This record gives sequence, structure tokens and C-alpha cells, in this order.
Amino acid sequence: MSRLADIREQDATGKTADLFAAMRKMMGKVPNTYLAIGGHAPEVMAQALQHNAMLHKSSLSKREQEAINLAVSEATGCDYCLAAHTMMAKMAGYTPEQVKALRRGDYPEDAHLDALVKFVQKVVSTRNTLPEADVSAFRNAGFNDQQVIETLSAVSAILFTNMVNRVIDPVIDFPKAE
Repeated sequence: MSRLADIREQDATGKTADLFAAMRKMMGKVPNTYLAIGGHAPEVMAQALQHNAMLHKSSLSKREQEAINLAVSEATGCDYCLAAHTMMAKMAGYTPEQVKALRRGDYPEDAHLDALVKFVQKVVSTRNTLPEADVSAFRNAGFNDQQVIETLSAVSAILFTNMVNRVIDPVIDFPKAE
């Protein structure tokens, strides 16, 4: 990491070592972002992993969650998350062209996903209370009240790692997003 002290996975002890082991089991590696988060603030990493586990149990599909991750990461300019979630979106079945469309917040081949990426980009790019028309358009695209809240939860999760990455500027350890 270029802006915080480097944390090496093999040097971790206690709760941090346990969190890194869980991450390695889940992903096959501990991404640089999570090395920094867990190495400097293991309780924060535990909370982030718990939040992500809760999102996997939500009514939002994996494809919807990756659409959120891509749209938000593009809006915030997080190169690290764009790389990680481009890879994950492809694993969820998106083509490279679809990934680019989701990042732009313009997904005309599916009105439901189009409304999703437009909504989340609006949420992260505007100030003050979101206009009722934006919330209504999202709900009219087939999202229920529970999914409105789950979408905002997913936005908050990716915003956290976006902000961490924008501050610490980690080495990207995923294939770079095009």
C-alpha cells in the first residue's frame, strides 16, 4: 500500500489472522484493500465482511449486486473496485460490453437493471433529498420497498471500499478494468 504501512498476510495474528484466513477461504486470496482494512482495523473488516454476508442473503440477485458495485465504483472513480467488480461481474454472467454499459449507468437491454444503475448513480451523485420521481421510477421498474433499502445497503458497502481505496491507493491485484 502506498499511503498506509504495508501489512503482510503472513505477519497477521489474532483476529486479523482469523479474518484473513476467512477471506482467503472465501476468495482464494486476501485482496490488498482487505489487507489494509484488516491489518489496521480488524473490527472494521469484520463489520464489512458481515455486511457483505448479509447482502448475499438479501433479495437482490448477484447480478443486481454487481450492477450496483460497477455503477457506484464508476461514479466515484474507484479504479480498484472497478477492476475487482469487473471480474466478479463477468463471473456473474455479464459480457465485457454489458459491464461497460452498467458502468455508464445505461443498460437499455434490460429495463429493470437499467433502472437500478440509474437509481444508484443518482443516489451517489446528487445532494439533498432524492426527488420522489427518482424513487418512483425505481419502484415502477419492479423494485419493492425492501429492495429499495437493500439497494441502499449495497451502495453503502461499495462506497466504503471505494473510499478506502481512493484514500490508500492500493496496488490493484485484479485484472485492470478496461
